[in-house]
Amino acid sequence: DVQLVESGGGSVQLGGSLTLSCVASGDTIGRYCMGWFRQIPDREREGVAAIDSDGVSTYADSVKGRFTISKDNAKNTVYLQMSSLKLEDTGMYYCAAVWWTTDTLRSENYKWWGQGTQVTVS
Repeated sequence: DVQLVESGGGSVQLGGSLTLSCVASGDTIGRYCMGWFRQIPDREREGVAAIDSDGVSTYADSVKGRFTISKDNAKNTVYLQMSSLKLEDTGMYYCAAVWWTTDTLRSENYKWWGQGTQVTVS
């Protein structure tokens, strides 16, 4: 099994930027589809961005043009670069992994999850 640990969250001003990191252990991320999800209380977990084993990325419409997902297989790390942050980007951000899925932004399809890192935009 792969273990995931997120970092990089924090408080940021409206319009600012932040980069989240997800370090994997136990297996190599190159074998997985990796996703970033976010959740606010009383709301369903929302898919933000994903990158599959071939490096193909997918984004939620709400973050297209503002967020970039990338991975460094050598460092076994996935990144989420966030810019032009909006109030509605506030939430707990989770990194997740799955062997393969046809819908990379659907949280139910993912098997392994990190503990999350909080992002607050104000």
